[in-house]
Amino acid sequence: MLSLCRRVPPLRAAAARAASQHSATTEEQFQPLDVSRRREVVKKARQRRSTAAGPPRYERQSTTQRWSDVWPAPRSFHPAAVPLPLRQGFVERPALYVTPGKYANAELMKVANMLHLTPPAVERHCKALARFCTAWPAALTDERLEQLRPLRVVTQDFVHATPTVRHPDARVVAVRLPVDRLLLTPADRDKLLRLVGERFDVQTGLLTLVADRCPYRRQNRDYALYLLTVLYFESCKREPWEALRVDADAEEFVWEGSTSQAAVRRLGTSERWLGTNAGQAGPTNGRTGTEEAQMGTEEGQAVTEETQLGPEESAVVREYAKAVTQLHNVGEDEASLAAYRRAVVALLSLPEHVAAH
Repeated sequence: MLSLCRRVPPLRAAAARAASQHSATTEEQFQPLDVSRRREVVKKARQRRSTAAGPPRYERQSTTQRWSDVWPAPRSFHPAAVPLPLRQGFVERPALYVTPGKYANAELMKVANMLHLTPPAVERHCKALARFCTAWPAALTDERLEQLRPLRVVTQDFVHATPTVRHPDARVVAVRLPVDRLLLTPADRDKLLRLVGERFDVQTGLLTLVADRCPYRRQNRDYALYLLTVLYFESCKREPWEALRVDADAEEFVWEGSTSQAAVRRLGTSERWLGTNAGQAGPTNGRTGTEEAQMGTEEGQAVTEETQLGPEESAVVREYAKAVTQLHNVGEDEASLAAYRRAVVALLSLPEHVAAH
């Protein structure tokens, strides 16, 4: 009788028995982990990938190379590109240790550098922008510009090394304006000077408003201009009680319409003063008293004609007005008193030895 089962080859049967035995052994225990062999494989792979490091860039670049090509824009410090032996940092014992060099120096990387703003680089930028600019008008001088735009806004910018780029003093804004450029009457000017107080400089005639209350510069600028506008319109206002003001309430002495001006005009038309001035001279140089009196009368008439012309056309009276104004507004000092003495002697036509003493 023939068998219908297929016969298994002897080799294949042996492999099946070995596989069954290996699976049974694996289930009973774990395979050992060869760590040393893995490390050797990784080390060989790293050795194949690693390449030799070349020299730094500043040793490879030419000495005639433009620095703006190396450092064209703002960036953090890179020691391989800067051909300078820079050092920065703090050491506790400087006698034993030196300041850290530029390699792996975090202090040099933290601070902002200006290596992209060298003079040659700035010059190249200016030459590139010159073709977009036009020549400055020759007729627009500094004096003319001061007349056209008298208002100045003064700000400050700071370069510093801090965690923030904002400096607390950079927001401060100062607005300066000559008071004479404002369309103000003498009464308006007096009221404005009373409102601003010490912000007005008498020597230069400038009004300075400083704004630092707001956190941003633009806000302080708008606030300063707002204050200037309010001061101007408040100075132009008129209240009923302001009509009661007299000359003694004025902020500064004004020659026009003052009692001093009226006294000078009365002095020019006073016959008593002319006679006294003529009688004080006395006979000199062989002249009789009558001749001296006549000459004194003629000189007094000349002074009378001069003073009657008014302060606008009389040089002597203008000098006296200037001396009196300076004495009232500036104060009494050696220079103002000497100028006042000379003006009085010239106005009264006194002898020269009086002016010397």
